[in-house]
Amino acid sequence: MRIRTLAVAFIAALVIALPSFVAAQGSPFAGTWKLNLAKSKYGAGAAPKSSTITTKVNADGSFTQTWDTVPATGAPVKYELTFKPDGKDYTYKGGNPTADSAAYKSVDPRSWDVTAKKGGKVVISTRTVLSADGKTRTATQTVTDAQGKTATNTLVYDKQ
Repeated sequence: MRIRTLAVAFIAALVIALPSFVAAQGSPFAGTWKLNLAKSKYGAGAAPKSSTITTKVNADGSFTQTWDTVPATGAPVKYELTFKPDGKDYTYKGGNPTADSAAYKSVDPRSWDVTAKKGGKVVISTRTVLSADGKTRTATQTVTDAQGKTATNTLVYDKQ
């Protein structure tokens, strides 16, 4: 009887934990991504010395992304955003110097559109696409400065 009770408890625990485990393992965006400076192109601003994005899938299906960046000049910055790819605005935590919120929208399982805002104004529009093999993440950005001028950046990240 005791073994049966333990078996039932174990199976119940698996049934409860399995959906979040599958969700976390099922997103091709999950993982650590390092900026490949040689393949990236900056039309706006100076390229950073380095940048790493860590993407985690949470039990509720949301994502948490953390950016660790060493800019071309100045001190390193770290910030994060927890969001769902539902097109709603979510607020950054930490020291994002460019935007205070962003909205992610799923285009398909391997791509997102992101609209970043500062003070309610769109400052960056990004399409992020994962390669078919899941090893490369390419973000094509349209950046708008305070004078309304736009430039394009292409940021290529390699999965670690």
